[in-house]
Amino acid sequence: MQINRSDKNPILLPSRQNTWESTAAFNGCVTKTNGTFHMLYRALSSTQIVNKNKLQLSSIGYSQSSDGENFSEHTQLFIPQESWEIYGCEDPRITFLDNKYYIFYTALSQFPFNANGIKVGLAITQDLKTITQKHPVTPFNAKAMSLFPEKINGKYAAILTANTDQPPAKISLALFDKEEEMWSNDYWQRWYRYLDDHAIPLQRADKDQVEIGAPPIKTDYGWLLIYAYIKDYFTDHKIFTIEAALLDLHNPKIILSRITTPLLQPETNYERFGYVPNIVFPSGAQIHNDELFVYYGAADTYTCLAKCSLSELLSELNDPKNKVEHVGEAVDISVRLHRYFENPILAPINDHEWENKAVFNPAVIKIQDKIHILYRAMSNNNVSNIGYAQTTDGYHIDQRLDKPVYVPREIFETNGSGNNFGCEDPRLTLIDERIYMCYTAYDGHNAPRVAFSSISLEDFLLQRWHWSIPKLISPPGIDDKDACVLPKTVGGKYMFFHRLQTFIWVDFVDDLHFYEGNYLGGSILLKSRPGQWDSHKVGIAAPPIETPDGWLLLYHGIGDDHYYRVGAVLLDLDNPKQILGRTTYPLLEPEMHNEKDGQIPNVVFPCGAVVKDDTLFVYYGGADSVTDVATVKMDKVLQLLKKSHL
Repeated sequence: MQINRSDKNPILLPSRQNTWESTAAFNGCVTKTNGTFHMLYRALSSTQIVNKNKLQLSSIGYSQSSDGENFSEHTQLFIPQESWEIYGCEDPRITFLDNKYYIFYTALSQFPFNANGIKVGLAITQDLKTITQKHPVTPFNAKAMSLFPEKINGKYAAILTANTDQPPAKISLALFDKEEEMWSNDYWQRWYRYLDDHAIPLQRADKDQVEIGAPPIKTDYGWLLIYAYIKDYFTDHKIFTIEAALLDLHNPKIILSRITTPLLQPETNYERFGYVPNIVFPSGAQIHNDELFVYYGAADTYTCLAKCSLSELLSELNDPKNKVEHVGEAVDISVRLHRYFENPILAPINDHEWENKAVFNPAVIKIQDKIHILYRAMSNNNVSNIGYAQTTDGYHIDQRLDKPVYVPREIFETNGSGNNFGCEDPRLTLIDERIYMCYTAYDGHNAPRVAFSSISLEDFLLQRWHWSIPKLISPPGIDDKDACVLPKTVGGKYMFFHRLQTFIWVDFVDDLHFYEGNYLGGSILLKSRPGQWDSHKVGIAAPPIETPDGWLLLYHGIGDDHYYRVGAVLLDLDNPKQILGRTTYPLLEPEMHNEKDGQIPNVVFPCGAVVKDDTLFVYYGGADSVTDVATVKMDKVLQLLKKSHL
């Protein structure tokens, strides 16, 4: 796709005559009314003193043009005045709607700059001369908020980048019934609690970053979004690029198509050299005579313009190779597990020697109105016991015992050194008034094996921890983990799931006694998929959950990048060896700090899940260090699996 830089670039330059913009004049955003192009831009001053701090202060400048390319003299539209913006007003996005100009911008409230002091502000004006209202908008870290130029389904709609400075950043949609909700703290607290519900998944790799560029432009084919895609964001050789996507006119959370080859990346001297070198950052876009004008900041110093044929760009976006498949990608990407905003729900306790290093990989079982959590607890000498906690609402811990409820007892899960052994990664199943637990037994020397123990339901509820003597149920000398038993028999036999080598296996047994020498084997149920997120290894997550549509089995998959992610399959109710559906994309992947950093980085690892009020609660270990919970509506997962292609 050909996009051409204006031969008049940079179209906006800093001015030494104006101290308020003597360092930079960049990231211009343009709206067009009555034939006039109105540009707002970030102006960076020479060094000033603000609250005894030396800094170069950002304010919002204004210029106008009749052709969108040649802009007249600059004026300063507004400056930082309120406490929530006192250290700078940056990167405006302007939209004309309801006879008002809505100007969202980045408001800086702390110095030195940090994520907690980088939020969205809003200024409103009717004439681009007098600001009639100013409001702090987001109570969380965010940037680049832009209002759609018309209401969608009767609601104000905005797009913004949340967590820009606390990655992963998420381009997200916000809808408002009335104007005041745009700056309502209560609205944004509720919205942020379910951030994943609002996300538009444009990011292709965890190592990259996406950020809003220009306010969306309406076309016959969808909302045209010009945005920043920053490759290798967490490295010293990050690459700033500009990309384009089409969003559904009625539901902009749905990506219809996108071009993944950059429209633009730093090449010219004015993009490669400046206040911050090697940056092209889209900040505005307008249609003019079937041309798309893309305004962008160059090297955080200048405002520049690039142009292309709108019809050619739309034709490229409508090319089948750039379409996002509606049944697969559009639905699959949007069905995700949504993290509890106060994760982790369990963390190590320094005063408890047996759990002072990590608490993770939790099994759960729901009995009446209580969710019981058995979690792997690790001491500083790498001995794993099993701890207990319970919750009523699924999020807040009502009780947590100060001693383990299951400890290593047998020779196959202990050793004489006092280090590096134990009982790991439990899974729980209730059958006939008895709770059965599969877990990984490890002695620190031999291959880990599946162990099997049980307790009466009465003893469990009364917290009398009279567990049966554990038995090894997987063969010696073979790494076998991730096991559970189905809560119902199949053809009069008990069905076990376990992970041999890199696949999920199933086996059927006549009873649950496992006399010596009787070990699990069976046949392969689920294989890894070359080239996909689960290309290297798969294992069960939680025991299967019975639904009217089949058995829902969550599983973890490891890719070539060694990330642990979570997917799901749907198994036939009567013949659970038959797979009815499988997710194309993961339902959960490492994104948050406590999932990416820990004992084992980049791990989300569930061992338990329950259904409460039609919502699936999934409990998982983050980076082998803490316990988290995430949720999704059960019907969404089932609809996804019924539409999926094997």
